[in-house]
Amino acid sequence: MSRLALERVLQSQGFGTRRQCRQLIEGGHLRVAGTLVDDPAMPVDTAGLRFEVSGQSWLYREHVYLALNKPPNYECSRRPSHHPGVLSLLPEALRLRGVQAVGRLDHDTTGLLLLSDDGAFIHAQSSPRRKVPKLYVATTQEAVTPALVASLLQGVRLHDEPEPLAALRCEQLAPRELAIVLEQGKYHQVKRMLAAAGSHCAALRRVAIGGLRLEALGLAEGSWCYLGEAELALLRPA
Repeated sequence: MSRLALERVLQSQGFGTRRQCRQLIEGGHLRVAGTLVDDPAMPVDTAGLRFEVSGQSWLYREHVYLALNKPPNYECSRRPSHHPGVLSLLPEALRLRGVQAVGRLDHDTTGLLLLSDDGAFIHAQSSPRRKVPKLYVATTQEAVTPALVASLLQGVRLHDEPEPLAALRCEQLAPRELAIVLEQGKYHQVKRMLAAAGSHCAALRRVAIGGLRLEALGLAEGSWCYLGEAELALLRPA
C-alpha cells in the first residue's frame, strides 16, 4: 500500500500536469468516498482508492491493461498518418497517462488489441520468445481449398524470412473463411502467408490472444474494457 498526495494521484492517473491537477482539486471537481475534497496535498492510501472527477467515477490503478475491439481504418501508431489512431477511442485520461498499443494491427485489420502503460508488460507481450498463440479469422478472395490449408500448415516461404513459416493450426470455417493460429507475429504475416500459398486476404480479424477471446469480453466494435487478473492470466504462456 502506498500513500500519495491527491494532486499526485490525479497526475498519475492522467488528469494533466501537477499544476492542472491541483487546480482541479481546488476548483471543487474531486470527491473521495463521496466527499468533496479541495486540499491537493491531502495524503490518501492508493490501494482500492475510488474517486470522482467532475462526476465521473475512477479507480486508482498503478498501471492499466486494456482490451479494445479495433474497428477498421484505425491506425495503432501514436502518430497516425492516414487514418485516426486507436488511442482516439479511449478517454483522455488514459491517453495522457501514456497508454499505447501492444504490437500492431494493420489499419484494415479488426479485432482484439491490447493496450497498456506498463512498459514491462508491453515488452513481454511483444517478445517473439513468448510464443503466445494468436487466432485470426481470414476472409479470402478465392475459395478455400484443402491444398491451401495444407500449405499453411506445412509452411510457406516469405522472401525476407530465412525459414518457412507455418500456421500452428489452420481450419476452414466457410467457403471463403479460415481460422489461422500463429505464434510468430511477423509483419503482415497472415496476408503474406496467404499470398505465398496462392490466395489473397480480403478481410482479417484477430479473435484471440493466448486464452483471451474477444467474444468472451463482449466488446462492441470500437469499445474497450479494463483487464483484470483473471484476463491477464489468460495471456501468459501455458
